[in-house]
Amino acid sequence: MHITHIVHRALQLAPDEPVTAYGDRFRTAREQADRVARLAGALREYGVGDGEHVGMLALGSDRYIEFFLAVAWANGVFHPVNPAWSTPEMVYALAESRTEILFVDDAFLDRLPEIRETCPDLRQVVHVGDGPPPPGMPGFEELIASSEPVEDARRNGEAPAGVVYTSGTTGQAKGVVVSHAALVHQALILPARVPCHGVPGGRILITSNFSSISMLVTWLIQGIWGGLTVIPRTTDVEGLVDAIQRHRVTHAPFAPGTMQQIVDHPDIGAWDLSSMRSIAYGAAPITEALLTRVMKAFPNAAFHQWYGMNEFGLATLLPPEDHVAGRKLRSAGRPALGAEVRIVDEDGAEVPRGEVGEIVVRTGAMMLGYLNKPEETARTVRDGWVHTGDGGYLDEDGYLHIVDRFKDVINVDGWNVYSTEVEQAIAAHPAVAAVAVIGVPDDKPGERVHAVIVLKHGRTASAEDIRRHCEPLIAWKTPTGYEFVDALPLSNSGKVLKRELRKPYWAGRDRQVN
Repeated sequence: MHITHIVHRALQLAPDEPVTAYGDRFRTAREQADRVARLAGALREYGVGDGEHVGMLALGSDRYIEFFLAVAWANGVFHPVNPAWSTPEMVYALAESRTEILFVDDAFLDRLPEIRETCPDLRQVVHVGDGPPPPGMPGFEELIASSEPVEDARRNGEAPAGVVYTSGTTGQAKGVVVSHAALVHQALILPARVPCHGVPGGRILITSNFSSISMLVTWLIQGIWGGLTVIPRTTDVEGLVDAIQRHRVTHAPFAPGTMQQIVDHPDIGAWDLSSMRSIAYGAAPITEALLTRVMKAFPNAAFHQWYGMNEFGLATLLPPEDHVAGRKLRSAGRPALGAEVRIVDEDGAEVPRGEVGEIVVRTGAMMLGYLNKPEETARTVRDGWVHTGDGGYLDEDGYLHIVDRFKDVINVDGWNVYSTEVEQAIAAHPAVAAVAVIGVPDDKPGERVHAVIVLKHGRTASAEDIRRHCEPLIAWKTPTGYEFVDALPLSNSGKVLKRELRKPYWAGRDRQVN
């Protein structure tokens, strides 16, 4: 099955019912189908038809969903660019993926000069904002209005649907190539355990940007099963809550950090959140104290925790019946439908229940591989299992507990920060002799980036000096804590013992990672 199936299905089920809502703008199934077929026609005129990569650099809107569908309809491969990235990160992904056509909204027009200069394969840019396009640049609505509709290419299920970039263990971004079948698999199996995910008439809220597979699957689910996908004008707390109240949203996936912001908001007592029937959360664990507050704020909602990655989709799920204090709240749940989870040692041998090892996963939504990185793919996928780099154990009831991270990744409210990238930035300071970057507990979900620094003999630098030096980094990658020491603890082979650096901060906690 291919993702454009949702367009044909919606036309059969309820052609005149709305399928997307963006602010006060609704698109019916019939309107969406016509717009997608016409936009695909424009893409065919641009030479898309044999797996060419088409990118989107934009904030969320109903046009983003039409973009995904039109690229697939035209037999292309979509590439959603992470809008939170710095320009060099965007340039790397666009150049490495050889993206040929790029849709850009008003928020990112100022990035275009550098992108054009450093991405030789880019041959066409399309404006996707609400305002008039810049001179000489075709607009999204103009292409739809002036193009003839074309037939759906109906790509084979195992053909690439998209390239979604994620960070690798070295800190360099890697393009996860995902098939139509993998995306549809997730959209079909998740409703088996998550009510309102796939219930006809359900209303799902998009709560983050479209550059992750989780958000792709969110709208695919409602598209396949029928209902409305709600895209908020903004994804801050006010924008999300406005969309929930305006459209009587029934389901939403939230990062715990967003949940924290909601319950901490001074206006929470005035909001009507009673329409919510199901909340799924992941990307970062949640404390029992926060969960209690969130459950009170959403009294009619069932809660689900999930654990997954772009490389394999959903691996485990903690259902509502386990969201009881003293039960399994500190776990990540049990394997989801279609998923297998094992814990292995350094040699790949399975370890006994209760023993910590590396989490390896096999699902029906496995990636096709990392784009242009066969060696990285071979290291990550071995004998059909994705080696996550996360450490954990399975308890006697088969629940997965995540206790450490083997990959050098810091989880800042669901965003992956690779310490090597931050270390390289700090090490460029002329006063720094050595540096190790670790994740330390945060009062809110996730972790904080913390830098442990050794200064060169006779040189001085303050925390503020280092912070200013790190300003080119994205805000959530910049350390919030700085510690100056005489030396870093080293192993016999000369590697920094980051576990020793973490100990004072994580002592007495069940998890050694948030």
